[in-house]
Amino acid sequence: MRLRCAVLDDFQKVATEVADWSVISDDVEVVSFDRHIDGEEALAAALADVDIVVTLRERVPFPGSLIARLPRLKLLVASGMRNSVIDYAAAEAHGVTVCGTASSSTPPVELTWALLLGLARGIVEESGALRSGGPWQSTVGADLHGRRLGLLGLGKIGSRVAQIGLAFGMEVHAWSQNLTRERADEVGVELAPSQADLLANSDFVSVHLALSDRTRGLLGPAELALLKPTAYLVNTSRAAIVDQDALLGALRSGRIAGAGVDVFDVEPLPADHPMRTAPRLLPTPHLGYVSRANYATYYGQAVENIRAFLDGSPVRLLAPR
Repeated sequence: MRLRCAVLDDFQKVATEVADWSVISDDVEVVSFDRHIDGEEALAAALADVDIVVTLRERVPFPGSLIARLPRLKLLVASGMRNSVIDYAAAEAHGVTVCGTASSSTPPVELTWALLLGLARGIVEESGALRSGGPWQSTVGADLHGRRLGLLGLGKIGSRVAQIGLAFGMEVHAWSQNLTRERADEVGVELAPSQADLLANSDFVSVHLALSDRTRGLLGPAELALLKPTAYLVNTSRAAIVDQDALLGALRSGRIAGAGVDVFDVEPLPADHPMRTAPRLLPTPHLGYVSRANYATYYGQAVENIRAFLDGSPVRLLAPR
């Protein structure tokens, strides 16, 4: 009897197209869910007869209470090598192996610039007006050359965003709690003396920090109030780093020129969520990791993980960080 594998959140219905699942087809039946399953009750019901789950990023939490309700579950594969919503102790206690996959930093870098450029040049507004017979030109674009890009975080993604900013002729500054002058010099950017200085003096601010107790709510009402009225904020990192109510307030009041956001406090975003109708907001439905090459890696390595597990030698094991 073949094992049953559930692929969650396959919104584009491509999970079985971008990777070769034939290497496990004799042993595993794959079922793809193209709609998000929300809540523990619904998940427990949908996954009751499942032995293997492939889940995207950190969209679906697997707390101990859910794992305990899935007695058939033997293997949980998450895309990426870091996942904060899996109860690893509960998984171990119930004999569930947890594995991850590689994940490229290129797609979120590219999306960051798509949002930043879209904001700066009013792409959505102008394209919409052109298609609907609206006014011919209604916005005045914000220049990039010679303007200051402030980066919160200069890790793998932040440093690549910085390099593109430099190529545009921008003045790039960066800050984080652990950022050193040596690291800033290595990337070729200026080290901001403080978070407040970076926020107050940047024309564009982009968030590239990992979510932790130190960064949760890092940009609250007081911090957002430091931004220039002409400044734009981009967040492709984690929603909880920016106080969502404070951001909505800044957008509604015109306190900042606009924001590009790819991450939200609830995902998928409910139909009545205020972020769907906020002014001066360019939102995208968490597309940062969504690219064909990245999906090929996620699902290709998911298949490898399943094959290795079936062969008794699991690979890419995940552990709490």
